[in-house]
Amino acid sequence: MNSCPCGSGNDYATCCEPVITGKQLAETAEQLMRARYSAHEKVEIDFLYESTHPDNREGYDHKTTREWAEKSEWKGLEIIATTDGGPEDKEGVVEFVARFRDKDGVHSHHERAQFKREKKQWLFFDGTMVKAPVVSNVKIGRNDPCSCGSEKKYKKCCGR
Repeated sequence: MNSCPCGSGNDYATCCEPVITGKQLAETAEQLMRARYSAHEKVEIDFLYESTHPDNREGYDHKTTREWAEKSEWKGLEIIATTDGGPEDKEGVVEFVARFRDKDGVHSHHERAQFKREKKQWLFFDGTMVKAPVVSNVKIGRNDPCSCGSEKKYKKCCGR
């Protein structure tokens, strides 16, 4: 089984791949959010652009987005909450944390993403960063769980 990057536990071929390839429309805002995360890991940049609302496509940089997606190691997606965004809704909000590692270290991208549905198609409209509480002087031990959420020990994950 080729587990889907979105963390659903389902096979990629039956989870996010049909949405990314256009064989199926996302039924919910959360399903589109999951597909967008998977698209980052699979470097499906055209899907990211096409699943963005047309009002917010100006300035989209395909080249930079592709380079960033290729050079990042994707650590997981956590859906925190979903408000509306169901099959009969016109709008929805999905709060999520996407974890990744790049040349600058490990990051947790915590966002409240707004989605709109137009002509039966869910589209990413806008996002607002959620500020995490500041924690100072916290040292992660080699055998502690990794802070990226991978459920591995720090020494076997981001502490390498």
